[in-house]
Amino acid sequence: MPAHVAVWPARLPARITAPATSLWMNLAVSAMRYPEKAALVFMGQVWTYRVLMAGAERLAGQLRSLGVQPGDRVVLDMQNCPQLVIAHFAILRIDAVVVPVNPMNRAEELKHYITDPDTRVAVTTADLAPDLAQASEALPDTQRLQHLVVTQFTDVFDPAVVGPEDMPEAWRPWLLPVRDLPALATGQVHAWADLMAAPAVALPPPQAQTDDLAILPYTSGTTGLPKGCMHTHGTIMHNAMSSGLWGNGTPANVTLCVVPMFHITGMVSVMHASIFLGASLVIMPRWDRDVAGHLISKWGVTHWTNIPTMVIDLLGSPHMDRYDLGSLVYIGGGGAAMPEAVAQRLLDQFGLRYVEGYGLTETAAPSHTNPPDAPKKQCLGIPFMNVESRIVDPETLAELPPGESGEIVISGPQVFKGYWKRPEATAAAFFERDGLRFFRSGDMGRVDEAGYFFMTDRLKRMINASGFKVWPAEVEALMFRHPAIQEACIIATRDAYRGESVKAVVVLRQDHKGKVSEQDIIDWCRENMAVYKMPRAVSFVDALPKSGSGKVMWRALQEAEMAALGAPAKV
Repeated sequence: MPAHVAVWPARLPARITAPATSLWMNLAVSAMRYPEKAALVFMGQVWTYRVLMAGAERLAGQLRSLGVQPGDRVVLDMQNCPQLVIAHFAILRIDAVVVPVNPMNRAEELKHYITDPDTRVAVTTADLAPDLAQASEALPDTQRLQHLVVTQFTDVFDPAVVGPEDMPEAWRPWLLPVRDLPALATGQVHAWADLMAAPAVALPPPQAQTDDLAILPYTSGTTGLPKGCMHTHGTIMHNAMSSGLWGNGTPANVTLCVVPMFHITGMVSVMHASIFLGASLVIMPRWDRDVAGHLISKWGVTHWTNIPTMVIDLLGSPHMDRYDLGSLVYIGGGGAAMPEAVAQRLLDQFGLRYVEGYGLTETAAPSHTNPPDAPKKQCLGIPFMNVESRIVDPETLAELPPGESGEIVISGPQVFKGYWKRPEATAAAFFERDGLRFFRSGDMGRVDEAGYFFMTDRLKRMINASGFKVWPAEVEALMFRHPAIQEACIIATRDAYRGESVKAVVVLRQDHKGKVSEQDIIDWCRENMAVYKMPRAVSFVDALPKSGSGKVMWRALQEAEMAALGAPAKV
C-alpha cells in the first residue's frame, strides 16, 4: 500500500467513479435541484441557478445561429465575471470546445489562439475586444475570426447602485461601458446585449460523451508557441467532483472566486467544482485585498482557493479589523509556496490550515494536494483521488526511492489526452509502466517516507511570477520582433513580492546602440505581451555566452544573476 494511505482523509474514498455525462449536465442538474439558489454573486447582484442556466441556453442558441457546430473551438477571452460562466457553459451546451485565453494577452500573442485551434468565433469583453480584432485583422482572410461577441461588464450590473466596497474607484475605468466597439473587415461584431435580447433559438439535446473534447487550454513550454491541452468532459469531470469532495464540499459552500477562471485551477477546482456541487460562487474580476475582505465577511464565504500572495496581501491590509473571516472553513491554493510564517498566522489567528496543492494544465489542476487535516507546509501534498504518482530518474525513467530527487510523473483520469496537433510532443510527454500511462511533469521532486511530495527543482526552463508560469522561449520569440534586438535571453530574477520576476539580457543591433534604452525595451514589451510575462528588468550586453554548438548558455546568465543577488542558483 502507498505510504500516504496512513494520512488519507478518513471521510473520503481513495478512488471515485465520476459521472459519465457531459459537463453541461452539471449545470442542468444543479438548476433542476436548486432553481432559486444563488449560483453567482457579482457586484452585489445574485444570479440563481435557474437564471444562470436560462442565460447559458439562450447564448448557446445564438452561438449555434452564428454557425458554431459540435466540436468547433470557441475562444473565451475574459476576466472573471458572470458572462464568462454563462459563455463557458453555452459553448458546452452545443457540444463545442472552450478555448480559454488569458485576458492579459495582447494582439501579437492572440494570433496564435485564433490560428492554432482554427477558431472562427470568439467571446470577449469590450476592454479586450480591440486586441482580438487587431489580432484577427493581421491574419490572412482564411484564418480570421468570422464572429466576435462582445459584452460590456455593465450588461449584468448597474454601476450606479454598486458601492465602493464592491467596485473600487480604480476598477471603474475598465468596468464601465466602452462606447465604440471594434469592427472586423471580413467578419461581424455582435453586442452581447443584442444577442441575449434576440428570439430564442431551439436546440437539440446535448450529445457530448465523456471522451469528447470539451476544453482546450493552452500551456507554454521550453520551446516554441503555447500548446493546446486536450481535455475531455471526463478529465475535467473527475477533478470537478474530486475538488469538491476534497474540501468537504456541499451545496452550502460559498466560494470566493478570485483566481482567474481562464486558468485551469479557477476553471476546474473553483467554477466547475462549485457548479457540480450546486454551491454559490462569489466572483471578483481581479484582486483587491479590501474587496476580498468585504466579500468574505458579507457573503459568509466558506471556501477560498487562492495564490499565497493574495493571503499575504489581505493579512497586510490596514483594514483587517473590519473583516470577519470566521465563516472560512477551507483555504488553500498553489502556484507558489506559502511562507511558513504566514501559514502559522492563519492557524494561530483563524484556526485555518493552509492546504497547498500541485498540478498542471495537463492534469486539470490538482494531481497532488495536502490532506486538509494533516497538511505539511511548503509541500505539494499526496497524490489526489485515483492518481498514481512516482519519482523517476529523468534519464532512465527508473523509479527512485523516498528521499531521492527525480522527475514527478502522474497517471490518473484527469490527465489530458495529448497536445492539440502535436503528436510528437504528446509522445514525448508520456510513457507506460505497469499498465499505466504516466505523464512526465518536467518538475523535479522527492517523496518522503510518509508519501508527501515536495518540489526540488524544474527540468523545464520556467519562471514562476506570483503563480503565473512564464516560459522564456515564448518571451524571447516575442522580443525578437523588436527591430532593435539582435539577441535576447530571458532569465529569472528575485522579487520580494512575486517570488520571481522576468529579466531580459539583450544584445542590440549595431545601428540601434545608444538610441534605445532599457526602459524603451520594457515599454515595448508592456505593449506587446501580457504584463506578467514582460521583463521588469533589462540588461544590455555586447554578446550572449554560447556553447560550442552555438546555443545560448542561459544557465551561465542565470547563475550569474543569482550570484549577484546572493541567492541560490536556479538550475
